[in-house]
Amino acid sequence: MQKRFQPLLRRVSVAVLALAATSSIATLGCHAQSPRPLTPETARRIVILIRQKASVPFNVDVQVVDRKTSTFPGYDEVTVNFLSQGQPSHPLKFLLSQDNKTIAQFNTFDISKDPSTLIAEDGRPARGGPPSAPVHIVVFDDLECPFCQKMHAQLFPAILARYKDQVRIIYKDFPLSQHPWAIHAAVDAACLGTQNAPAYWDYVDGVHARLAEIGHDTNANTDKSAPDTAEKALARADTDLDHLGMDIAKAHKVDDKSFNACMLKQDTTAVTASLKEAEAIGVDGAPALFINGFRISGAIPIEYVWKAIDEALVAQGKTPPPAVPLPQAPSGQ
Repeated sequence: MQKRFQPLLRRVSVAVLALAATSSIATLGCHAQSPRPLTPETARRIVILIRQKASVPFNVDVQVVDRKTSTFPGYDEVTVNFLSQGQPSHPLKFLLSQDNKTIAQFNTFDISKDPSTLIAEDGRPARGGPPSAPVHIVVFDDLECPFCQKMHAQLFPAILARYKDQVRIIYKDFPLSQHPWAIHAAVDAACLGTQNAPAYWDYVDGVHARLAEIGHDTNANTDKSAPDTAEKALARADTDLDHLGMDIAKAHKVDDKSFNACMLKQDTTAVTASLKEAEAIGVDGAPALFINGFRISGAIPIEYVWKAIDEALVAQGKTPPPAVPLPQAPSGQ
C-alpha cells in the first residue's frame, strides 16, 4: 500500500514543506522541547489533509499516532498508518510543527561516502587506464547474455577509443539463472584471470563473440531422429567453454597445470559472492554499469554513457575529450 500512496504523498510533502519553510525560519537554532500531546483535533486535521491531497480511498483508514521529538528544530515527529481491512501498511513519518500549524515530510540520505568506492574491485582484471584513472567503470556481466554481448561489442571499444587511459574498466560476474552455462563461463574466465589479465579479456571477448555457437551442434551428420536435450546442449557448451579456455591459456603461456585444476574444480564461491554483492546494491539484471558509482542498467545508447563519463570526469576536475561521431552498430544489430 505504501507504493500506492507514495507518489501522491510526495506531492503533499512538497506543498506542506514549502508552507513550513516560510513559517518556521524563526525556530531554526532553537533547542528541542518535549513534544506536546497529539490532540484528537490536530490528528483529525492531519488525516483530512492527507486524505484530500493523496486521494486516499474511503475504505482505507488513516491514523496519526506517536508524536515524539524529532531531530529538526521546531518540529515533532508523528507516524501515519494506512489500514486496509484492518491490516496496516508500512508507516510513513511526518513532521508536525510544535505550534500545530504545519506538517512536512523529510527524507534524509547519507552522501558522506564516495559512491565510486562502494563496489570493491577485488583485484579483478582491468582494461584501459591505470588504477589512478579518474573514472572507473565496473560492469556486472553475464557471458551468456545477448544484451551483454551487444554492449561488449559496441560500447567498450568506443569508450576506450575516445577516453583512452582516462577510464578503467572492470568486469564482475552476474550470471542470470535462466542462462545455464553462464556460471561455468564465469569460473573459466576467473581461472585465467588469476594468472593473466590479457588472457581473461581474450576469453571474455571470445565467449561474447561466439555466443551463437557455444553449445550448438554444428555437425551436419548428426542423427536428427534423436531429439537434442537441454542436458546435451549444456554438456556441449561446457566443453566448448573449456576448449576455448585451454586454447587461450596456451596462447598466453598460462600455467597449464594450475589452469586445468581450477577449470576442473569449477569452484563457484567467487561467482556467488559477486552475485550477492550485486543484489545488495540493487542490481537485478545484466548488463549493469557503475560509472564512478553511478548506475546505468541495460543496453542504452552510447551517448548517454558518454554523458555519464563526461560528468564523472568533470567532477574529478578533468576535461572530457572532444565529442566524436557516434560509432555505427555492426550490420544486423
